Amino acid sequence: MLENISDVRKVRRPHNKTYMNTKILGRNRRHNRIRARLSGTPTRPRLAVFKSNRYVYVQLIDDTTSTTLACADTRKQEGKTLTERAIKVGTKIAQITKEKGINEIVFDRGGFVYTGLIKALADAARAEGLTF
Repeated sequence: MLENISDVRKVRRPHNKTYMNTKILGRNRRHNRIRARLSGTPTRPRLAVFKSNRYVYVQLIDDTTSTTLACADTRKQEGKTLTERAIKVGTKIAQITKEKGINEIVFDRGGFVYTGLIKALADAARAEGLTF
């Protein structure tokens, strides 16, 4: 019989690279390389992007105090495609950032390739006046 939750995890899915998704491993590796060089400050926070199959999430993070200053996502945005909703999220986070008096950010693509949704979101934020 299993004693604790860690034993259950070992039985269900061994923590071995052969069992883990190589796509996720690659993204994590890229994200770790990016995060080694990027850090957000109060004057220039980090704009972190996460993309799932259904939604896009954006956070404005101050890494010195480990606080989230603002966030936005595509869950309640109107639009036909995910790209259209990502553009709206980019403009929304840029407006929130401008209201807080921040004009410069550090863009953290989260290990995702800078194309498609990530590029559309970044271009929309730049169009609203953010510089990165």
